[in-house]
Parts: sequence; structure tokens; C-alpha cells
Amino acid sequence: MQEIYIDDVGKGFPLVLVHGYLGSSEMWNLQKNFLSKYFRIITPALPGFGESYKAQSLDNINLIAKFILKCLDEKKINEFHLMGHSMGGMVVQEMVKISQNRVKKLICFATSSIGDIPGRFEPLEKTRERLKKDGLKETVNRIPQNWFVEGIKAKYYYFCENAVKNISIETADNALVAMKNWRGYENLKNIKQDTLIIWGDKDASYNFNQVDTLKKKIPKSKLKIFKGCGHNVHLEEPQKFNETVKNFLS
Repeated sequence: MQEIYIDDVGKGFPLVLVHGYLGSSEMWNLQKNFLSKYFRIITPALPGFGESYKAQSLDNINLIAKFILKCLDEKKINEFHLMGHSMGGMVVQEMVKISQNRVKKLICFATSSIGDIPGRFEPLEKTRERLKKDGLKETVNRIPQNWFVEGIKAKYYYFCENAVKNISIETADNALVAMKNWRGYENLKNIKQDTLIIWGDKDASYNFNQVDTLKKKIPKSKLKIFKGCGHNVHLEEPQKFNETVKNFLS
């Protein structure tokens, strides 16, 4: 395959972690260190992002989902648990839609069933406009600050800084197009997996209505709310987050 980075650590039943917009495989490091004691942790860097910055980015959520499934095929991983964060949460919903029987348990983390994200700190089209106007450097410095309650002062903010070191403006824009044009609402009722929805109540990207819709429409789902956390709960309360994930999957 093209130059795709996939970290693969630990032993046991596979757990695939899909990062979000402006993310990387490294964004899951605090989860890998803990969860790899119990599961085989597979963390791809999506094409164009993070460690896969040399790969051609994609502008369609369905294509990203198919790409990850192809990566798993090449690793001969047939069945797996699946967790997606933010844009990655859209990708994992699409993966379930394509390959329902391969996914055992599902975690939708700080995400939505509608790509154009109502209630986001700014509309996606506005982000696209500002990306073109302000440039890449300004955009990748500005947006991740919204993901933490403490902004750039957050302890693990540096993961976000590392993730965007080599990103291109094409990749940043393609992902915004992919999200804007995606809609998963109609398929929620078809998700058969036990599903955990995770959300921080200070999330400026996805409001309560977004995760409440997931909870109401996915038949076998439950919602875990982390109080006082923003969009990146896994980096703000990693220990509690990791225990929540482990307990759900065990």
C-alpha cells in the first residue's frame, strides 16, 4: 500500500483506534500504553495525516473507511473492536455499515451522525474559508486549542502540535470536505453492536444533541459523560478514559 503508518502493539483481541481531524496515530499513545496489556492495539495514521503525511489524502468518509478495512485485510485481521474519535467516529460508523459482521463492539467518541456538525464552534465551511484565507499554519495552531478546556496549556496539547508538523493544506481541506458531505444518521438504527458513546460536557465541537442522537438511535448503546472535559477526553482524563474503555470491552 502507499506510505501508510500503522502502529500495532500488544496481544489479544484486536482493538482498532481511528483518530480524528488533524490527528495521528501518536494521539492514542496514552491509550496504547495501557490498553495494549489487554488487547492488540491497531492505530493507523489516516492517509495524509500524522505519520502517513506522504500518502494521498482522501475527501470521502466512505473511502477512508474502505481504506482502513483494506489495511486490516492485509494484516489478516477479520474481527475486531472499533473506536473512533471525532471525524474518526464518522469513519468507524461507516466501517460498521460496510462490514457489520467484522466489528464486535463499537465506541463512538466525541462524534456525530451528521458530518456538518451542527453546534460546532464554527461551521465547517467557515473553517474551509479560513484555511484558504489564513493559511495552514494559522489553522493548525488555532483549531486544536478548542479541543481542550485548558487550551494550549493542557498537559498533553503537544500531541496535537506533533500531529500537524507535516500536514498539507490539501489534506486539511480534503478532510473538511469529507466530513461536510457525510451523513450517517439513517444508518444508526442498523448498528447492531454493543456501543459505548463517550463525550466531554465541555466539548466545543460536538454538543449534547449530537451524542444524544447517537444514544437514542443506536439500539444497544449507552452514553458516558466526562464532566469538565472538552473534545479530547482521552488526553484530558486518560486514566479514567482508559478504564472506561477497558471495562466496556471486557
